Amino acid sequence: MTGTVYKLEVNPRITPRLERLEEVANNLWYSWDRPTRSLFASLSRSLWKAVDHNPKAFLKRADQKHLDSAAENPVFLGSMARVLSTYDTYHDLPSMAHVHGRPFRDDDLIAYFCAEFGFHESLPIYSGGLGILAGDHCKAASDMGLPFVGIGLLYRQGYFHQTLDADGQQHATYTDSDFDDLPVAPLHDPEGRELRVEVDLPGRSVQAKVWEVRIGHVRLILLDTWLPENTEHDREITHRLYGGDRNTRIEQEILLGVGGVRALTALGLKPTVWHINEGHAAFLILERIRGLVAAGQPFAAALEATAANVVFTTHTAVPAGHDHFAEDVIRRYFSHWERDTGITCERLLALGAEPGKTDFNMTALAIRGSRHQNGVSRIHGDVSARICSHFWPQLSAAENPMDYVTNGVHLPTFLATEWHETFDRYLGVGWQQRQTDPASWEGIDRIPDQTYWSVRQLLKSHLLYLVRDRVREQHLRNQGSPAHLDRLLKLADPSRPNVLTIGFARRFATYKRAALLFHDPEVLRSIICDADRPVLFLFAGKAHPADHPGQEIVRRIAEMAARPEFEGRILLLEGYDLHLSRRLVAGVDVWLNNPIYPLEASGTSGMKAAMNGAINLSVLDGWWGEGYDDKGNVPNGWAIKPASGHLDEARRDAEEARTLYELLQDKVIPTFYRSGPMGYSPEWVAMSKRSIATIAPRYNVIRMVGEYVQKFYAPAARQGRRLSADGFAPARALADWKTRIRNAWAGVRLRCLETPTGRVPFGQAVRVQVAVQLGGLLPEDVTVEALFGRPDTDHGRARRYSLTHSGALDHGEHLFELDLTPEQCGKLEYRIRAFPEHALLTHKFELGLMVWL
Repeated sequence: MTGTVYKLEVNPRITPRLERLEEVANNLWYSWDRPTRSLFASLSRSLWKAVDHNPKAFLKRADQKHLDSAAENPVFLGSMARVLSTYDTYHDLPSMAHVHGRPFRDDDLIAYFCAEFGFHESLPIYSGGLGILAGDHCKAASDMGLPFVGIGLLYRQGYFHQTLDADGQQHATYTDSDFDDLPVAPLHDPEGRELRVEVDLPGRSVQAKVWEVRIGHVRLILLDTWLPENTEHDREITHRLYGGDRNTRIEQEILLGVGGVRALTALGLKPTVWHINEGHAAFLILERIRGLVAAGQPFAAALEATAANVVFTTHTAVPAGHDHFAEDVIRRYFSHWERDTGITCERLLALGAEPGKTDFNMTALAIRGSRHQNGVSRIHGDVSARICSHFWPQLSAAENPMDYVTNGVHLPTFLATEWHETFDRYLGVGWQQRQTDPASWEGIDRIPDQTYWSVRQLLKSHLLYLVRDRVREQHLRNQGSPAHLDRLLKLADPSRPNVLTIGFARRFATYKRAALLFHDPEVLRSIICDADRPVLFLFAGKAHPADHPGQEIVRRIAEMAARPEFEGRILLLEGYDLHLSRRLVAGVDVWLNNPIYPLEASGTSGMKAAMNGAINLSVLDGWWGEGYDDKGNVPNGWAIKPASGHLDEARRDAEEARTLYELLQDKVIPTFYRSGPMGYSPEWVAMSKRSIATIAPRYNVIRMVGEYVQKFYAPAARQGRRLSADGFAPARALADWKTRIRNAWAGVRLRCLETPTGRVPFGQAVRVQVAVQLGGLLPEDVTVEALFGRPDTDHGRARRYSLTHSGALDHGEHLFELDLTPEQCGKLEYRIRAFPEHALLTHKFELGLMVWL
C-alpha cells in the first residue's frame, strides 16, 4: 500500500464521575498503591499491559464504552471510592510525620539531586539501583511528611529495552517517550509562560524547560533541553540517560547541578539542605558559590557557607568509578567562571583536584564542597573512608568525616499485596506505621505455618505465570519450537510451585559475578539435577551497551541454560524492569548474590526479597555484611564468607564458588525439601519468617531516611543557618581561621616534658605534660588530646581526654597538661595528639590536620 500515513489519536471523554482518575494518574502515589493500579487494570487488562502500567497513557487510550460502562458500574465505583478515600487520607495527613518528631523549621527545605529516579515503569528515567534508591528516598520523604524536593533530568529515552537472541546476545532498543503520556506537567512563570532556565556552555547558552512530577506530597523538578530554541546538539543533552560521549556527560551534569539550582531559584524555592546523591550533581556547588560571590562574599567564605549544608552520598566502591573530566574540558566549559566571579579558574580546578592526577574529579568536588559525607552501608562507609582518605591526610580512615547510612527499600512498593491482609491480622492494623519497630515484626511468628506457606506458594505461582509469558515471547520470537518451549518450562509450572526457585537479578556488571554459579558445571549438575529435588534458577538483568565483558556474562548464562543437563533448570529472562523485579523478589524462595568483596556498595534487591519471605544466600558484602544474623536458633539466611584478599582472582573465585556449592548441597536444598506432614519444610518456613522479622524493620527506607534526617539533614540545616547569619559573617570568620591554620600548621610541634610513668597503683593519677610549639597560632586554636585504651585499640574507640592549657613556656612553647586516673587495670597505653578546633566547624576533623607526639 502506498501513500502518506497520517497518525491520529482519539482520546476518550472522561465523564464527571471518573474525572478524579486523571488526578490520581498524575501522582506517582499509584506506584506504591496497588489497589490504585488494580483499579485501572480492571477496565482493560490488555490495554493496561500495552501501556506498561501507565495510568495516564491508559486514560488517553481507553475505549469510550469501557469508561462509560465503568461510570455506571457500582462495583467499579465502589472500588474507585475506596481508592480515592485512601488517596485523600494520605494527602490530608502524612501518615509517618510523627515518627521522627519535627527537627525542621517551617522554612526548611531539603533539595535532593540525582541523575536518575526510578519510581515505576511508567516514568522511564532510571537505569538501575541508583535510580530505584532515589525513587524510594522520595517516597519515604512523602510518607514522613518531610519538606523535600527532588531535582533531576527528563530524558526522552530512559534506559534501553533489552532483548536476547537465540545465542544469548543482548540487543538494546531505545524508544522515545511521549511526554504527554508521562505523569509530568510543565511549570509556568507568574506571567503564565512555560518556565525556562538557562545554562552557559562553551560559546552559547542553552535553554531548559522545567517540568514537575508529583510523588505523594513530594515534588520532583525535571529539566529538558528538547526545545526548538536550542541547537540540535543541545536538544540531545537530555535525550538519553547516560548517553553520548564525554561532552554529553559533562553537559548533562552541568545542566543537573547548575540548571537545577537555577530552576529552584526560578520557582522561589530556597533549600536549607542540599543533598548530592552520587557525584553527577556536584556542579551545584559551583553554582551556589558563584551566586554568593556575585552577592559580595569572598570565595573562601562562599565555599564555607555552601559546604555547611551540603550532604554528599557516594555509591561507588572503587576509585575508577568516580566521574572525572580532563582539565582542558573544565576550562572550556567553565570559561565564564572567572568573568562571572573574578576568581581564577585555578581555584575552581583545585576543588576537583586529586594528588598525582590532572583530571577534575567530581567526587573531589563533592567532598570539598560538602561537610556531610556518607557511604551506603557499614562496609562501604569504611571502604569510602579509605578511598577518600587523602582529603584528610593526617587522619586515620577510621576518624575522618566519612560516615555511612545503610540503604533501605520502600516497603509499600515492593511488599506483595498478598501479604497485607495477613500482616493486618497478625501484626495488627497500622503495622506500616510501625515498620521500623522490631517488636512489631515479632508477630510474624504468630502466622500459622500453613497460612504462611500458602501465601509464599501463591506469590511463586504469580511469578511463574510471568516467567512463562516472558520465556514464551522470547522463545517464539527467536523461532524456537513449541515442543522445545515445553521442555524449557517444565519446572516453571504455576500449578506445581513446590520447586525450589532461586533468583539472581541485577545489573550484569563483572564485579557482581552473575556466572559464578557455573564455575564448575559438573559440580553444579550433580547438585541441582536430582529429579526428586529439582532446582530452578531464574536470571535477569542488563549489561550496559558499552560493557562488553558484562554482555559476555549474559551470553555465558544463556550458553549454560542451553546445555541439555540444565535445560529448563536455568532460565534467562530478558527485559528486566521494575514490573519483573517486583514479581521476582516476591516469588523466589532464595535470593542469590555473589559480588566480589568489597565492591558491592550496598545492594537493595536482597532486602526486597527478604521482606517477602525469600531467604538470602549472599557474599558478606554491602548490606548483607550487617544484615546476616545467625546468632539465634534460626538464621535469617546463608552467608558466603569472602575468600582471603591475598588470593589471586582465579583462586578467590574457586574458593567462593566452592562455598556456594557446599551451601546449596548441604543447607539450601536439603532444608527446602525436608518436608513435614503438611507438604512443606517447617525449618524452611522458620528461616523465611526470620528473614522478614529481622530484615524488614532494619532495611526499610523509612529507617534510612530517618537516619539521614538525624545524622545529616537536621544538622546541615542548623549549620547552614549558623554560617549564613549576620550576612555570612560566621562563614567569613571560619574561612579566615582555616586559612590561618593551614598557613601555620607545619610549624606545630609536640614535646613530652616528662618521662611517662610506666606503672602506677590503681586509683593513682597519671600526670601528662606536653610542650606545644604553636607556630604562631593561639592556644585556643588547638586541642591537645590524650587517647587511652588497651593495646591495639583503634583511635575511634579509644577514650579521649583533653589537656588543659596552663600557660606559656620559653621559646614560643605552651604547656598543656592533664591529671588522669585510669579506670581500668592491666596493660594500657596512651598517645598524645593535637588538632585544630573551632566552634564553627561542622566536623571536628574536617581540616584533616593532626600532629602526633
